[in-house]
Amino acid sequence: MQKRILIVDDEPSIRDLVAFALRKADMQPVQAADAAEALAVLADMPPDLMLLDWMLPGVSGLELARRLRRERGTATVPIIMLTARGEEIDRVNGFEAGVDDYVVKPFSTRELIGRIRAVLRRSQGDDGSSSLVAGSLRIDVPAHRVFVADVELELSPTEYRLLHFFMSNPERACTRSQLLDRIWGGDAYVEERTVDVHIRRLRRALEPHGLAGMVQTVRGTGYRFSTAP
Repeated sequence: MQKRILIVDDEPSIRDLVAFALRKADMQPVQAADAAEALAVLADMPPDLMLLDWMLPGVSGLELARRLRRERGTATVPIIMLTARGEEIDRVNGFEAGVDDYVVKPFSTRELIGRIRAVLRRSQGDDGSSSLVAGSLRIDVPAHRVFVADVELELSPTEYRLLHFFMSNPERACTRSQLLDRIWGGDAYVEERTVDVHIRRLRRALEPHGLAGMVQTVRGTGYRFSTAP
């Protein structure tokens, strides 16, 4: 089945260029020129992945990403940010908003298709058939949902994969490079600091339930998941 990719960019020439590349890659493009059009498409049928321009008229792509991550129906839609803003602080802000990858303009469509496929593999590669439990925290693996007791947590695809890996490997100290390899894959175009950004987001999601301490910093190494204080 063709993957449905939503392109949100206010420049028609970029939308048409990306749409052409997607069709050549056997994917189905859907276009939107701004946040309002994107929300209408998302309400009708969430795509398999979203390409989101940062500098949209009205509501920016960054604000739209934050909104989508807060809403249940769109919290798990993978997002790749497209932007001319290539500074490190801009990439960190994008990841803080919950995007899964970051592509700086101008870009080659070949690279973009590669990144789309990599993000899709990472977001859909979890096909286990059981639950993972750590105290009151539980992952329903087949349903791709996370609960604290009976309360469901809204995590982005990246935070879900990070938590799944941690709960599958409790008490194991992992370096940032190991986490990059296991969570983002060897074909990822991300830096080690990206791990820190998503760790903060994961802790932020767990904090209201008193569980942020499960994701522990191992000084000089990286991170560890543990139910022990």
